[in-house]
Parts: sequence; C-alpha cells; structure tokens
Amino acid sequence: MKAKRQALIREIVESQSIQTQEELAEALREHGMMVTQATVSRDIREMHLLKVLDEDGGYRYATMDRSETGVGDRLIRMLSDSVVEMNSANNLIVIRTLPGSAHVAAEAIDNLKWPEVLGTIAGDNTILVIVRSNEEVDVVIKRFGSIIK
Repeated sequence: MKAKRQALIREIVESQSIQTQEELAEALREHGMMVTQATVSRDIREMHLLKVLDEDGGYRYATMDRSETGVGDRLIRMLSDSVVEMNSANNLIVIRTLPGSAHVAAEAIDNLKWPEVLGTIAGDNTILVIVRSNEEVDVVIKRFGSIIK
C-alpha cells in the first residue's frame, strides 16, 4: 500500500503543481486513496520531496532524482538564493531563509558533506547547522559566505 501510494505521489507531483500537503492529500483522494495529512507529511519526508520555485513565482513540491546531472549545482543555487541571514553561537550556526525554503537549503548543506558539519535540522525558514567544534564555526561560515555571495 505504501509503495503504491508513494508511486502515485511521485506521479502527481511530476504532473501537477502541488503547493501544499492538503492539495496532495486531495489529489490522492481523487485517485481513490484515502490518506491523512500525517501520512502525506511522512511520505513527503521519506521521498525527499522538495519545494521548488515554479514559473508563477510560487512554490510547489517536486521530486529530486539524486542521479540527475547538475542536482548539486541546483541545490547550491537554491541555497544561495534563499539565505536571508546567518548567526552563530558556540558550535551552532542558525541560517534564516526565505519562507518554505529551509529544507531545500539544508539538503544542499547536507550534500556538501563538509567534515566539520555533523548535520542540519530544518524548519520552514530556519536551519540549525551543527558544527563539530566551536573552533570550526568560523571556517564553515566563511565557506557559506563564498557560496552565498
């Protein structure tokens, strides 16, 4: 059931402009699949769906094929375009982004695989970057600066 539902989700987001979890749940219901918002949320997370800028200037869900050429460059561009500000405290860096883009920017940071970065946690417009040590924070911030420009 889960595999079938996720295959349908992939088909829906690739063929329609789905902007919210509620819209996705409704599209699934139209295909005869009864789901809750919590199930849709879990599927989005498990499938690594991203919110990307569409032609109308809004955001919609999209799949991220990790084997796709240039995905790293596109993620870095999204990171660069979405960062609003950065601050640090001890071994933590807090990055504020445009609304709805923190998870995409965090995915870009995770894909950089910098040894100093233990991981990221993303909300809607905020990313927490956990750095191995206080001493490495300045190095990481400088690298972000060279990407974000």
